[in-house]
Amino acid sequence: MATESASTDRAGAGGWLDEWKPEDTGFWEQTGRKIAWRTLTITTITLILSFATWFLMSAIVVRMPGIGFRFDTMQLFWLAAMPGLAGGTLRIIHTFLIPIFGTRKVITVSTLLKLIPCVGIGLAVMNPDTPFWLFLVLAFSAGFGGGDFSSYMPSTSIFFPKRLQGTALGIQAGVGNFGVSLTQFVTPWIIGMGMFGVLAGDPQTYVKGDVVKSMWIQNAAFWYVPFLILMGILSWTMLRSVPVRASFTEQLDIFRNKHTWFCTLTYVMTFGSFSGLSASFPLLIKTVYGTFPNAPDPLAYAFLGPLVGSLARVAAGPLTDRVGGGIITHISGIILIAGTVLLIAAGLLTPESPDQFLLFVAVMLVLFLFSGIGNASTFRQFPVIFSHSARQGAGVIGWTAAVAAYGPFIFSTLIGTSITGKGSAVPFFAGLAVFYAIATAVNWWFYTRKGCEKPS
Repeated sequence: MATESASTDRAGAGGWLDEWKPEDTGFWEQTGRKIAWRTLTITTITLILSFATWFLMSAIVVRMPGIGFRFDTMQLFWLAAMPGLAGGTLRIIHTFLIPIFGTRKVITVSTLLKLIPCVGIGLAVMNPDTPFWLFLVLAFSAGFGGGDFSSYMPSTSIFFPKRLQGTALGIQAGVGNFGVSLTQFVTPWIIGMGMFGVLAGDPQTYVKGDVVKSMWIQNAAFWYVPFLILMGILSWTMLRSVPVRASFTEQLDIFRNKHTWFCTLTYVMTFGSFSGLSASFPLLIKTVYGTFPNAPDPLAYAFLGPLVGSLARVAAGPLTDRVGGGIITHISGIILIAGTVLLIAAGLLTPESPDQFLLFVAVMLVLFLFSGIGNASTFRQFPVIFSHSARQGAGVIGWTAAVAAYGPFIFSTLIGTSITGKGSAVPFFAGLAVFYAIATAVNWWFYTRKGCEKPS
């Protein structure tokens, strides 16, 4: 038994395993489980770094005006949006990479590529004369951390048997999502000290009202560098690739299936909301409530949203394995509609008093909570809807994740446009409520109602 495990784990050229049969109980117990859980552990840690670096700019932009960068409100929203534009675009590419290059190569290279934004942004914020266009380029490069999600999810889905895919995908995506909270939670703390000494440069002088203090904004980017190098090395030496291979052309067959597009719609509702709100939440707090005396520090609250959403995604994974994803997606959609309407109806987006702030945060946390739950339930649905082909199911997971990754770009640019053009974020959230209603109706009709086409 030990000999069989060792021989199966020993990869051939390029790190490809000789065979992979997770639905075979004997194979899974003797060999598959060990490899799958080892892969999940390594890739989940690297995915945390992916999300953290993807949302790096959203944590930095709220501090940039205070250290001498003269960018207006819309420019700041653009900097928060660019990683989303890149992440969505790169996810389209990543959707097709695992069957071509395999888990080992894709995860290793994508992990090391994130050194580019971390070093680049760290150097750029040290000079207040760095031009806006260069920050746009660097913010776009932060999208490396968003793009590779569409390789992680298909990879994980083919390592595990169907009965454990909801749990495995929920763990990986949910724990990976903690990277968003990580960057927004750690940034305010880590920029307050010269932790790298002379290696990371001199501090900047931060000024806000009567407050004047030293900050090392570059630390927010530089501290990821050693972890990225370490995980890149571990990925190359310890990961293997499953022999589920297909050319780019063969993988295009998912686009001829209408359910690919319906699944895209529901995942934009869930993960698109999680990622979009995560990227725009700090600036939304600053813009909507920042004019009041003793205004709240956006970064003191912004990390709570991604944290709640990430916890919800992890916790909901096993639940969706037991009761199915369709009904949970349906409930999530209804509550997302109600929460969005409440933001508008209660005047929380056009406050007359700072006393409304805590209710605003509470409602936003509800949106994060159910976008996180919906993240888990939709990913549980997709392998069931495409149960006739594991490769197609993995491809749809990658594709839907790619489109939903435009969330930070769409949310940030549209919220910024709504605020600068219409005076508040109300028009954006009104449109968002309509979109939620459409996506929830599609999910109910095709995947939830009695007699539906694809019960999931």
